[in-house]
Amino acid sequence: MRGLIFDPFAGISGDMTIAALLDLGLPLEWLRSFVAGLNLGDIRVDAERVNRKGIASTRLLLELPHEHAHRHLHHVVKIIEGTGVAPEVRDRAVHAFTLLAESEAAVHGTTVERVHFHEVGALDAIVDVLSAVAGCHELGATSFYTRPVALGRGWVDMAHGHFPVPPPAVLKLLQGVQVADPEFEGECTTPTGAALIQALTGGAPPPATYTPVASGFGAGTRDPQDRPNVLRLILIEPQGGADEGIVVIQCDVDDLTPEYVPTVLQAVLDAGAADCSAQPLVMKKGRPGVRIEALASPEKLEAVSAALFGGGSTIGLRFWPAGRRVLPRRMETVQWRGEEIRVKRSALPGGGERAKPEFDDVARAAARLGMTPLQAYRALLADGVAREDPAGTP
Repeated sequence: MRGLIFDPFAGISGDMTIAALLDLGLPLEWLRSFVAGLNLGDIRVDAERVNRKGIASTRLLLELPHEHAHRHLHHVVKIIEGTGVAPEVRDRAVHAFTLLAESEAAVHGTTVERVHFHEVGALDAIVDVLSAVAGCHELGATSFYTRPVALGRGWVDMAHGHFPVPPPAVLKLLQGVQVADPEFEGECTTPTGAALIQALTGGAPPPATYTPVASGFGAGTRDPQDRPNVLRLILIEPQGGADEGIVVIQCDVDDLTPEYVPTVLQAVLDAGAADCSAQPLVMKKGRPGVRIEALASPEKLEAVSAALFGGGSTIGLRFWPAGRRVLPRRMETVQWRGEEIRVKRSALPGGGERAKPEFDDVARAAARLGMTPLQAYRALLADGVAREDPAGTP
């Protein structure tokens, strides 16, 4: 499991992200094949080596057919869902465009459904987001982090007029993400770049220790005199397990009948949460209540929030980005006394592994073998199917 650190010391855009992935080792032929497979028209993909203030870097070159479409979010989602990309790529790309729509709606005082995407809904933004997310997946990155994001100063011309830098939508997208103001003139971070940072990292900072595997620099179109206009990406091996960016989602309710709490927990898990729990608490006026807390990847925030609102009685929730460290693990299926048992094996720091059989499989096998689940579990331990082995013996 590898991680990817975004280092936008001079800002970030969609094309800079793809260029940095190419510089990191993503094959250009893979990118050409991926873009061609999107079936979005005659799009030509190329790259060139450039020098930005002494830093050798890669610049992406895209030629796209001219179009006049002003898309809504549902148009973009339909395009993404029709590309046939891997589910994790699709979900993260949809999440990025949902964030873009929400930020535009908030800035312009309208609803997500009525937002016209203009620049960020153009074909190049769709290609940028899908290629960036899929490229990260292709390089094997499963966890994402970011250093402070450079904003820039001055003014920029956009579809809605002349706006200050950073554009309002960029600040909305970067809420909860650490930013920097190094007094660079011009637009450093675009809405598409900010959406990628938020959708992939959720603002999670890099781990305290890690092993760099490779680094790459993606060049922007401009070449200002005061800075190397590049985005750096660092592919890493986290130490002591994989560190992941995750979102904590929490709500407190005092009007939910206890027997319905399990149905809410299951709805949240079905929506894609990594974990969900409930705990009793005393709320205002001394009322007994329950706190429901879920952990989810950033791209699952909207689905999990909808499950909490729809499946329970809460009228509000809170969420914040957090770090999570997990052990590398794998799932395997073993044959035990004629039954199939799934076993989760986790690699321990310093060597060895921990093995744990899935309870549902243990209970099913126990029923067929005329045993209690606890008896079956103890038998599995005795037979060496599940055990902790610090010495590293399989």
